[in-house]
Amino acid sequence: MIDLNRFFNPRSIAVIGASRSPQKIGYVVLDNLQRARYQGCLYAVNPNIERVLGLHSYASVLDIDEVPDLAILAVPAAAVLSALDECGRKGVRAAVVITAGFRETGPEGAAVERELVECARRYGMRLIGPNSVGIINAAIGMNATFAETTPLQFDVSMLSQSGAVATAILDWARSIDLGFAKFVSLGNMADLNDVDCLDYLGDDPQTKIIIGYLEGITDGRRFMDVARRVTASKPVILIKVGTTGGGARAASSHTGALASSDAIVDGAFRQAGIVRAATMAELFDYTLCFSFSTLPRGPRVGVVTNAGGPAVMASDAIERVGLKLAPLSRDTMLALKERLPAAAATTNPVDLLGDAGADRYQLALEALAADDTVDSLLVLLTPQRVTEPERTARVISYLAREFAKPLIAVFMGGEAVDRGRKLLDEARVPVYAYPERAVQALAAMCQYTKYLEETAIAGAH
Repeated sequence: MIDLNRFFNPRSIAVIGASRSPQKIGYVVLDNLQRARYQGCLYAVNPNIERVLGLHSYASVLDIDEVPDLAILAVPAAAVLSALDECGRKGVRAAVVITAGFRETGPEGAAVERELVECARRYGMRLIGPNSVGIINAAIGMNATFAETTPLQFDVSMLSQSGAVATAILDWARSIDLGFAKFVSLGNMADLNDVDCLDYLGDDPQTKIIIGYLEGITDGRRFMDVARRVTASKPVILIKVGTTGGGARAASSHTGALASSDAIVDGAFRQAGIVRAATMAELFDYTLCFSFSTLPRGPRVGVVTNAGGPAVMASDAIERVGLKLAPLSRDTMLALKERLPAAAATTNPVDLLGDAGADRYQLALEALAADDTVDSLLVLLTPQRVTEPERTARVISYLAREFAKPLIAVFMGGEAVDRGRKLLDEARVPVYAYPERAVQALAAMCQYTKYLEETAIAGAH
């Protein structure tokens, strides 16, 4: 495994191209590091200014008294090679090149990118980028990116070939109080690549879940070997794009990535235990479910609802993705029949009727959670005049902590259920706006559970 500690745990960082203009990336990176309260030493490098954001500005990295562990390059493309050479001469061994304008622009840019790699290798330096948004280690307050937001600290780590996709995920995550452990924008992967970072995150004790956006895979065989090792202990959720003619052309002009067919990617991911998200919506949905929920034991789902239509939608979705409606035990159905209104449905899905309050939800969910035929719980709520979205959200939040089984919520509607959704987000309960998305996320978790079981059986033989 390649040691990336200089990137993710640097004692000192030099921002080369630091600027006093808030519109410049060199300003934003330095400002983000200060706002995140980076715990190491910060150095600003720009020969044209004396001070920036309260720091003395050095004319060159060569003028800094110590050797920075990490250099962040945010200078114009024409100046990157000379700045990188100065870093090498100084003894810097890790650099992130934020600047774009290399391989993704065509043959001339690709030639300059090769020169960057040759320069780095001459000095024993490793590179992330170019064309990178930067990197984050939330544990040490290191937000060395030009993203709009600094993530909360949590146990999800992300690698991405697209900076824009990555910053969108960071912003979305902040809106639901989901944080990150580490983040790396891979850019063009001129040197360090997707496999190197996946390998590192696989051994990172602060990372429990890895998510990512890939346009190209650098070394297919090594990728598979590393992925199999990592997925044996933590989920890996990836979206792989550039699998159509148009997508491949777009990926090539974006990061210079090479294409691979959909069928090949699907097969490889299944073999390696990677959960593949087909869309950005699925990547969000799966991240939410894996982050906030425990893994299900099996495919049997118990559904609790206050409306028949959504229950039918959920039932259809459950069967479409290969899951099953749990066959409730006779004891569970009798207990529900005794305590629910006569008109309520006590088979699965359990329909509590439109006047169901939080207490009725609690009764049904506790009964299903105690039933050995149920592996996971899906609770649906639609806003009727007497519905209690906030009280019900609090009940669900409490029960999610008490249950050993996954509990996933679907609050359908708009303003009437917004506060309930927010309460569930705060309690780290996965909540969705539509049944189909919740079921798809649950199916992804079941897929990963099945993979772990199959590999364990294979390993035993």
